[in-house]
Amino acid sequence: MGIPEDLARSWLQVALKEARIGWDDGGIPVGSVIGDPRTGKVIAQGHNQRVQQGDPTAHGEMSAIRNAGRRRDWSELVLVTTLSPCPMCAGTAVLLGFREVVIGENRTFQGSEDWLREAGISVTVLNDIACTTLMERMQTERPDLWAEDIGT
Repeated sequence: MGIPEDLARSWLQVALKEARIGWDDGGIPVGSVIGDPRTGKVIAQGHNQRVQQGDPTAHGEMSAIRNAGRRRDWSELVLVTTLSPCPMCAGTAVLLGFREVVIGENRTFQGSEDWLREAGISVTVLNDIACTTLMERMQTERPDLWAEDIGT
């Protein structure tokens, strides 16, 4: 991991709060943060809003990226997400030039981590139990929503 673990875990806690906001609002509990390791500050944050906005591209990572706005320093920032990123979100991370992605958990869903690594992006999985518990809750309580999001 390129950034200190305590900073990664701090940013993950913000992403987890975002995930809970999405879940409490009837959506999919995935949250994301974009952090600046130069300052330690959160640049942007967001959560999955597919259900709330009726937009299949409104994933947590995409929400945080949209909230960050136009930038030229993507390669200096870190993308943090509560769940292993899907192909769309991983592809956006590659396209924008992120060099580091921190993932809360990948037990409930294994996303496109290999693609990120192949693109030269450092990937760290924190195996955070709170992230796993939240996703397992959704898979149990709302399997229809899970199937819709993952496309199964």
